[in-house]
Amino acid sequence: MKKTKNEHSMLSNIIFFVKLIFKASPLLVIGDFIWGILTIVPGRLISVIGVKYIIDVVAEGERLERIFWAVGAIAAVLVTSTLLSWLYREFFWNVEKEKVHYNLNKTLYEKAKNLDQESYDNPEFYNNFILTIESSSDNIQNLLGLVRNYVGNLISLLAVAGVLLTIDPICLVIILVFIGGFLPLSRKIGDLQMERRIDNTKFHRRSDYFQRIFYLQEYCKEVRMNDISPILMERYNDAADDVIGNQRKYCKKISSLYMVQETGIQILGFMFVLPLYLGYCVLVKESITPGDFVAAFNGAHSIAISINFLTVWAVAVFSERGKMIEKYREFIKADFRIRDGEKKAEKGEPKEIKIENLSFTYPGNDAPTLKNINLTIKPYEKIALVGYNGAGKTTLTNLILRLYDATDGGVYIDGEDVRKVTIESHRNRFAAVFQDFQLFSCSVGENVALDREYDEKKVEEALRNSGFSKELKKGISTELLREFDDEGQMLSGGESQKVAIARAFYKDCPYVILDEPSANLDPVAEYNLNQAMLDAAANKTVIFISHRLSTTVNADRIYVMEKGEIIESGSHAELMAKGGTYAYMFNLQAEKYR
Repeated sequence: MKKTKNEHSMLSNIIFFVKLIFKASPLLVIGDFIWGILTIVPGRLISVIGVKYIIDVVAEGERLERIFWAVGAIAAVLVTSTLLSWLYREFFWNVEKEKVHYNLNKTLYEKAKNLDQESYDNPEFYNNFILTIESSSDNIQNLLGLVRNYVGNLISLLAVAGVLLTIDPICLVIILVFIGGFLPLSRKIGDLQMERRIDNTKFHRRSDYFQRIFYLQEYCKEVRMNDISPILMERYNDAADDVIGNQRKYCKKISSLYMVQETGIQILGFMFVLPLYLGYCVLVKESITPGDFVAAFNGAHSIAISINFLTVWAVAVFSERGKMIEKYREFIKADFRIRDGEKKAEKGEPKEIKIENLSFTYPGNDAPTLKNINLTIKPYEKIALVGYNGAGKTTLTNLILRLYDATDGGVYIDGEDVRKVTIESHRNRFAAVFQDFQLFSCSVGENVALDREYDEKKVEEALRNSGFSKELKKGISTELLREFDDEGQMLSGGESQKVAIARAFYKDCPYVILDEPSANLDPVAEYNLNQAMLDAAANKTVIFISHRLSTTVNADRIYVMEKGEIIESGSHAELMAKGGTYAYMFNLQAEKYR
């Protein structure tokens, strides 16, 4: 996998992420360095120096009590290092790791909160987005473990190599020759592991979709009342086959490379050449004592493990982890299309909204969704957008809200291009209720105010205006949904929509956008909502989308959209007199009630 022009090196990515962890918890990083040393170094040194000492004592016929003292000292060192490691892990590491995880995820969520809507339409970016979120905790834990083991193995290597050099330095040469010869394979293995993970994320996203269908409540009735299950199971099986096939494809390649690498280093190098050389030193040259023999062999094995980890295994894993961190850095530094303006928009009273020569094409599409839209909305007007599905009504409101930016043309409020003001201040001028609204696992009051702090009387008034009449055990403090409260209130589709509509009544802003506000309401509730909306929004400009044309009768102006263009505009009476598309649609619906 070639490194792109702006991609960082593996070392740069590792240092970057360690700095992030250090910033969140310096003691965690320092503690892990010490933990790595305590875990690895004592055992490795004892296998060399301790064993050599005991064997030399026995070979020289020294007093056996020296052996007992040596064994006691070794046991004390091992027990102490193990105890300190356990105390650190149980009473500090687990807590600090969660703090770091929280801080890093908070950064990700802050970034995600400001993502362009367009980002969700880009499959490649969205895959990386999911990969970044899902691997955040994994990055922390795995990277800390890697760095911890790296430090421990590095100190162990230096300490044991110092001892081994005093016995026979040729052992080091043998080890380095065999490991160095197979080192290039590690980078290839790391690249393949990263490719596998990226492909797995894409395939898992497909299979996870079907998993959600079978446990999310909103799909419950459709799945049980229709014969969609066989199709879903077939598609799920296809997605699962893709995941399994992908694993098989990479497992074969990675396993083959591992086999070649391990055969060359472990079997040929450390099980044949190295023992052969040590045997020669003992039997022919007689250059080492029995204690030296064991120390040299154990030391060589210890150094082999350390160098193998530091250069072969660690390079492969660091390479994979570095690429995961690269995704994190790309996500954090992503330059989005929708940019902040310099000025802060004031809420104040409604001003004139003017849309001039507005065109928009969704990323990846050839044909434009909106073509040369021109319209003017006067302060306090109630504007209706009507038309068949796919006409571009919702897209137009999304552009007004700057969830997308226009391909051509622009939106102006009081003569000022909305792109010249900050995104937050611009959107704060609007209350919006979307057709695909969502309720959150919070109290009713928090769901209406979309804030932890709220005015109770104002929430209750907003709920009355929306027609919400459900009896709640704890009033507006009642928790909705059951994510965090097993006794959370579950609402019907109509009642849920009324809570969402109440947000528009609660928010103090000059403009309201309602996308299908009465889609889940019965005719009486719809009539009451329209009356409440007109009364409560008398001092606001309202733009609403509706397929029920009975709701548009009292609109000041109606815009009829078709294939991304405005084909008619006027009041209800004017459009009925015109006898065009609007009149045809209205009469078609009215027939059902006659």
